[in-house]
Amino acid sequence: MTQSIEKKEKYRYFKPPIFAVAPMMDWTDRHCRVFHRLLSRRALLYTEMVTTGAIIHGDRQRLLGFDASEHPVALQLGGSNPRDLAESAKIGEDFGYDEINMNVGCPSDRVKGGNFGACLMAEPKLVAECVAAMKQAVKIPVTVKCRIGIDDQDPEIALDVLSRAVIAAGADVLIVHARKAWLNGLSPKENRDIPPLDYDRVYRLKAALPDVPISINGGIVTIAAAKAHLDHVDGAMLGRAAYQEPWRLLSVDPELFGEPAPYATMHDAIEALMPYIERELAGGTRLHSITRHLVGAFHGVPGARAFRRYLAEVCTRPGAGTETLREALRTVEPRPAAAMAA
Repeated sequence: MTQSIEKKEKYRYFKPPIFAVAPMMDWTDRHCRVFHRLLSRRALLYTEMVTTGAIIHGDRQRLLGFDASEHPVALQLGGSNPRDLAESAKIGEDFGYDEINMNVGCPSDRVKGGNFGACLMAEPKLVAECVAAMKQAVKIPVTVKCRIGIDDQDPEIALDVLSRAVIAAGADVLIVHARKAWLNGLSPKENRDIPPLDYDRVYRLKAALPDVPISINGGIVTIAAAKAHLDHVDGAMLGRAAYQEPWRLLSVDPELFGEPAPYATMHDAIEALMPYIERELAGGTRLHSITRHLVGAFHGVPGARAFRRYLAEVCTRPGAGTETLREALRTVEPRPAAAMAA
C-alpha cells in the first residue's frame, strides 16, 4: 500500500492524458511558447535544448528567462556530466521551470560531438547517473526524452535497458521518439523522417512498465492521431506539426481535455498576443522575432499566402509594431478553429 501511495504522489504532475509540444531548436523559444500558450491552456511546453555549459557559463537571463504565462513549461537540458546537469537543473528550478528534461534523442553532429543527445542511448548507466544527480538537486520532476535506439542497436533491448535504468534512478516520465537515430549515415533532418516509425515498440514499453508515465513522439501530425495513441500510452507530443500549423493547438483542450479552447479563432488568439508584443517591443525586441512563429497560423485559410507575405516583407522592417501585425491579420478570413481543421 505504501508503495502505491508513493507512486501516485510521485506522478501527480503527470496525470494522463499528457499533451506536449516538443522541444525544437530555433523554434520553441520564449516568444513561440507565449503564442502556443494562448492556443492551449493544457499543453505542456518545452524550451529549446540548452546545454549545461551555456547555462553555467553564459547569460542565464537570456537563455532561461520566460514569461509567467507559459506555465507549465519544461526546461530541456543537453549534457552528460552528472555534476553539471545537477547544477543546471537547480538553476532551472530556481528560474521557475516546472520540469527538467534530459535530451537523449537529438542526433545532430554538434550534439554528438558534445557527448549528449542520442549518442547517450549507448550509455544507459551514465544517463542513469545523470538522472540521479538531477533528482537529488531539485524537487521538480526530472524526465528523459530518448529514441528507441541508435544505429545497429536492437530497439527491444536498447530501449528496455535505458528505460529501466533511468526509472530506477528516479526519472518521473519517459518521452520516446518512436524512431531509431542513425548517427552514422543520416543527417539530423533525415533522422526526423527516414528511420521507420515503430509505435508498437513504445506501446510494448508501456505494457512492460504500467506504473511509469510514458509519452510518445514522432510523426504525429493531428490531434486525432495523438488521441489514438492515448489508448496505449499516457501522453503524446507533437513537434513540427504543432509549430508549422499551430492552429491545430486550438483543438487540444476541447479534444483531449473536454475544455473550451482559450480563443474561438486564431484571430482572437493573435489579438490576445498584442499586449505581450507591445511589452517586448518596448524592451527592444523586433517584431519579426515574434511574428516568425505565426507563419503557419492560417494554413489552408483564404488569405494565408498574403498573410505570410506580409509577415516576411512588412513585419521585418525596422519600427514595425502591433498595427503592422493587425494589417497582416486583415488579409485573412476569420474562421473558427473547427472550420480550419475541417
